[in-house]
Amino acid sequence: MNVNLTPQLEDLVRAKVSSGLYTSASEVVRDALRLMEEKDQLRQVKLDALRLEVRKGLESGPSEAWEPSAVKAEARSRAAAKLQG
Repeated sequence: MNVNLTPQLEDLVRAKVSSGLYTSASEVVRDALRLMEEKDQLRQVKLDALRLEVRKGLESGPSEAWEPSAVKAEARSRAAAKLQG
């Protein structure tokens, strides 16, 4: 398989080989592809977790109306109680 790289990517591959970390350009590309696969798998795991949380939310029942000022007042009341206690 032949792959065409931009001049910047060619420079990056050459620099990696020159650093001694890799022995060939093929090794650099294989490692980059492995990293890309790991990233794709991680993205899929995160997406699956997000979908699960959305499903849980949808299955938790209808939403309830709330008043922001009441939520703030409750939070301030709890914070004040912690300071006193």
